[in-house]
Parts: sequence; C-alpha cells; structure tokens
Amino acid sequence: MPIYEYVCESCGHAFEVLVRGDEKPVCPECGKRRLAKQFSVPAAHVAGNQPACPARDAGMCNPTGGCGGGGCGLGGMM
Repeated sequence: MPIYEYVCESCGHAFEVLVRGDEKPVCPECGKRRLAKQFSVPAAHVAGNQPACPARDAGMCNPTGGCGGGGCGLGGMM
C-alpha cells in the first residue's frame, strides 16, 4: 500500500495519503477529488553512519513541510 503525495487542484492543499487498492483519494480540506499526484523521493533505509536525511542536515528541506517527499531539497544534492 503506497503513500502518495497530492495537491488539490480546487483549494491548493498539499497532503500525503495511504492508497489501498483502487481507492480514489479526496482532499482532506475541501473533500474534492480534483487531485494532482506529485513527484516524491522514495525513502530508503541507510546502513552505517550516514545521516537519516542528508538534505535536512544540509539545510535544504522546507522547514514547514518536513523532510522526505515534495518538501525535500534532495534533488539539489545530485
């Protein structure tokens, strides 16, 4: 069951949701189904002494959006 990131095309609310099977998610703010799926960075377990989120430790994450996914600046490190 994957977690997807969406932005509501009606109200602009960004959110993540666990999608089961053929479920059609709705915006938790306005209840509409006009959603745009966002590109997100998959999370991966890192063994060893590396930081859990190198982008966060480098100060590249959106402070309000947290780290991992759409608010993360990991793309700038590559």
